[in-house]
Amino acid sequence: VQLQASGGGLVQAGGSLRLSCAVSGSIVGLYNMAWYRQAPGKQRDLVATSSSDAVTTSYADSVKARFTISRDNAKNTVSLEMNNLKPEDTAVYYCNARHIITRREYWGQGTLVTVSS
Repeated sequence: VQLQASGGGLVQAGGSLRLSCAVSGSIVGLYNMAWYRQAPGKQRDLVATSSSDAVTTSYADSVKARFTISRDNAKNTVSLEMNNLKPEDTAVYYCNARHIITRREYWGQGTLVTVSS
């Protein structure tokens, strides 16, 4: 299973970005999906999750009402819409997949989001 994250870049505070994660080698509907982020010098933190059936989502308190995770199981993709970005959102964002039965995890390579003040 391979995850390819894209969509990062430089944006001013208050702006928006949309990250995408393309999953290959398996069916994304078999995985709970998540986005994590890691700021320089800090641990990797969970940002948002989406259940395998796309029914349940969850968000870190710091991004609630600003970020939206979505998935298209037919296209094998997961996205993270980020609005009203803040400088503290600056981080490398990683896509994560966890198989619903085996619990095996896969990670994408990360995409850098930089928010300038």
